[in-house]
Amino acid sequence: MTSIAQGAHLPALDQHRRHEAARELQATLVELVDLSLLGKQLHWNISGRPFKPLHEHLDELVESWRELSDTVAERAIALGVNPDGQSGTVGTDSDIPAIAVGELGTDQALEALVPRLADTAERIRGRMDRLADFDLVSQDVLVEVVRTLEKQLWMLRSSLPGGGD
Repeated sequence: MTSIAQGAHLPALDQHRRHEAARELQATLVELVDLSLLGKQLHWNISGRPFKPLHEHLDELVESWRELSDTVAERAIALGVNPDGQSGTVGTDSDIPAIAVGELGTDQALEALVPRLADTAERIRGRMDRLADFDLVSQDVLVEVVRTLEKQLWMLRSSLPGGGD
């Protein structure tokens, strides 16, 4: 990330704290963009029952992850730091494991997505907790992200065979 402004009209954080917050936001942005790509990959490649509800639900999830990534990126800009959501950055910096290419049954798709989403939510929760020490506004952005991801996770786990036990 690059800095876009010098001091004037920036939040009342010193430069070190701004960049520290921006680093946490950037890591979150990368994972949200990656989740949206993963969701589309699953959306295109699922088959079996119940195809249509999961196909449509994946589109809803992707849209949500894109909206959240926009909120996170805009907070970074407000801090005076340029976010980077380009494919090369996402491919290099994301901690979300890739999924197998090819057709997946609906249960397989859920079994691939649920642990990735759970791990992502936990990493973002850690960033959220770290931000509590110095930037409550950025923390609030990540609270929204975690709240949304955990609700999505609950719904997806409930769709797993056996209810995600």
